[in-house]
Amino acid sequence: MAMMKAAVFVEPGRIVLEDKPIPDIGPLDALVRVTTTTICGTDIHILKGEYPVARGLTIGHEPVGVIEKLGSEVRGYREGQRVTAGAITPSGWSNACLSGCGAQDGAGTAHGWKPLGGWRFGNTIDGCQAEYVRVPDAMANLAAIPDELTDEQVLMCPDIMSTGLGGAESAGIRIGDTVAVFAQGPIGLCATAGAKLSGATTVIAVDRIAGRLEIARLMGADLVINSSKVDPVQEILRLTDGRGVDVAIEALGLQATFEACLRVLRPGGTLSSLGVYSGDLAIPLGPFGAGLADLRILTTLCPGGKERMRRLMSVIQSGRLDLKPMVTHRFRLDDIEKAYDLFGHQRDGVLKVAITP
Repeated sequence: MAMMKAAVFVEPGRIVLEDKPIPDIGPLDALVRVTTTTICGTDIHILKGEYPVARGLTIGHEPVGVIEKLGSEVRGYREGQRVTAGAITPSGWSNACLSGCGAQDGAGTAHGWKPLGGWRFGNTIDGCQAEYVRVPDAMANLAAIPDELTDEQVLMCPDIMSTGLGGAESAGIRIGDTVAVFAQGPIGLCATAGAKLSGATTVIAVDRIAGRLEIARLMGADLVINSSKVDPVQEILRLTDGRGVDVAIEALGLQATFEACLRVLRPGGTLSSLGVYSGDLAIPLGPFGAGLADLRILTTLCPGGKERMRRLMSVIQSGRLDLKPMVTHRFRLDDIEKAYDLFGHQRDGVLKVAITP
């Protein structure tokens, strides 16, 4: 049996590199040899035991690679072709997909909510922090990478870029809007970029780390607020002459930032929530207007599928957005446990790491 190296969830606090069999594929699948992948904040939730997955599961949901083998029914691709696939791999035929929400393909069970079908890599099937990954429903999910784009240029497309831009798109940002983005981690930075690409004329980036605020300016932020020095709610209200913002995007997953987003919204504004929360949220009565303020609160799970990936790569190919500054560290797959230690503890100014088998 042919074997490969893979980063495997053992128990809370332990993701380790192990040998596993190279995945078998079905008629509609593809086997992709991974050339570059990365670690996501969601993987850290898995590592900490805050999001449950099966023991022995290969982690990771951001693949860039080369087609090694195609299922017997897969058409339109060739072995040796450079491809990527979204973190979300919709089947294309489920009720959720046919209702226009492929990210929630398979979501919901009799025992509670879980994004079962949409987010499969490193959640319900083996993921891509490995030498090989099986891509399900390949014709719905594999996207060819243009020759002129490098692995690192498209590495953010499967999740971070799709999520951040998706939060801006879901919020319905319009030309002339004022938008505040709370937290400038990788998703927040992409949300900042998405707000600018969507037509916002004033994008306000909030974070506690000066280096991230500098990158936020590169992503399109017009104004930056260091929340370690000033109260961001008061500062945003001052900057908007008390009006508030049209859209506030929460990109951290904390009660404090969620509540701050509510407090800076204008009447009728929109809170676009992108954070992954590990506990219940409370909605404060005043900022919520006792339920009468015409506010919208919405969530977004990153859109997937091959057309989404094509569109995102087109944005990069056009030169409208450069995400290379977000890749701050590089590791071999053999050193992925060191990469998790660095990324999980947010040392050395890390934003995203590139992992190469």
